[in-house]
Amino acid sequence: MKTLLTGGAILTMEGPEPELIFGDLGIDGSTIAFVGEKPPSFIPDRALDASGSIVMPGLIDAHTHIAMSLMRHYADDLPFWNWLFERIIPLEGKLSERYVYDGSMLSIVEMIRGGITCFADMYFNMNAVAQATMESGLRANLSRGLSYEGPGSLGKLDDTRAFHAEWQGRGGGRIRVDVGPHAIYTCPPDFLKKAVDLAGELDARIHMHLSESRKEVADCLKEHGKSPIALVRDLGLFSIKTYAAHCVHLDDEDIGILKEHDVAVINNPASNLKLGNGFAPVAKLLAAGVCLGLGTDGSASNNNLNMFEEINLAALVNKGIAEDPTAVSAYTALRMATIGGARALGLDAVTGSLKAGKKADIILVDAESPHFYPRNSVSAALVYAAQASDVKTVLCDGELLMADRRLVNLDEERICARAQESAAAMTGNAHFLP
Repeated sequence: MKTLLTGGAILTMEGPEPELIFGDLGIDGSTIAFVGEKPPSFIPDRALDASGSIVMPGLIDAHTHIAMSLMRHYADDLPFWNWLFERIIPLEGKLSERYVYDGSMLSIVEMIRGGITCFADMYFNMNAVAQATMESGLRANLSRGLSYEGPGSLGKLDDTRAFHAEWQGRGGGRIRVDVGPHAIYTCPPDFLKKAVDLAGELDARIHMHLSESRKEVADCLKEHGKSPIALVRDLGLFSIKTYAAHCVHLDDEDIGILKEHDVAVINNPASNLKLGNGFAPVAKLLAAGVCLGLGTDGSASNNNLNMFEEINLAALVNKGIAEDPTAVSAYTALRMATIGGARALGLDAVTGSLKAGKKADIILVDAESPHFYPRNSVSAALVYAAQASDVKTVLCDGELLMADRRLVNLDEERICARAQESAAAMTGNAHFLP
């Protein structure tokens, strides 16, 4: 099918400075055919009116755990280690494939409504996550979370191998499988080396939490005499293309290691702030030339999957920390959520910007609301004023997933009801509405 988007302001995210094109955008099947002037030979099967809208790449949530939406509003206002080991991990012991599927579908509805077309997920029961992704039409890098509780945990490596064999490249290439060692405090060195070997065997990327909390760093220094970044480097992790979530507590040596080994850092501002873990040195990482993406983390720590909120925080908090309003510009924050995330996931030839030949992962942001006026700067409007609810139309891989704020293929009411049932069965909490 050929689709024509007409009348919008097209923000390509192609270069280091904003490029805004007033014209048309054509899609042939799953691929962008042109941006700008419509060739006479392009005869569309359908046309979508983009007037009054900003046409831009779909947002990329480069670190999340989507099934954790079932734990939303369950363990709030707690220190990180109490939150994780006393509230979340015990609840995760109750997870079933059905629960993971229901939580994933709930998050997928939220992601589509908020303009996310691609995400990177690390969790358990990943066949259920992959099935939900397949049905949704979204693009994803998926990792089976790896942690070590004893010799039986070695079977998780085989799970990853089998998951890769079943799902890698499915959905016309929308699904990619990575290797997901959870963290240094759940993966001892010998187990971590096995995960690295597996990633090499599968030619997959590594998705891992690193240097998220002060305690993680302090414990690593005490036990190994080096930072988490230096430890995993010495274990060979960075011989594999890696995207590292959080990286909140870094020194200059750590930043140099990340740059030297081309490690991408995924900033998760809301989660880091809510759990009291601090805030990553984004301005320093950018200055060093490190690739940066943005993520929401899971809904158990963030409570939403709102990438517009993450974009806003990435720009604002860095200005406050640095006491420098130029530390992270609006356009830089937008790049973190689009082409930066694509590069981190190894998808920059596929998505993250709008140009001919890339996949048609596109959102239309309604710019008719009062907070978009006056229309002085498209970047500033999107970063400092836009809301997730401003997204009105979403396409991924050329398929229409939401049209004028109506989900095309998913039954939102049924998905929310099932998620409520599953969450109540896990937590024992009653519905707070009659």
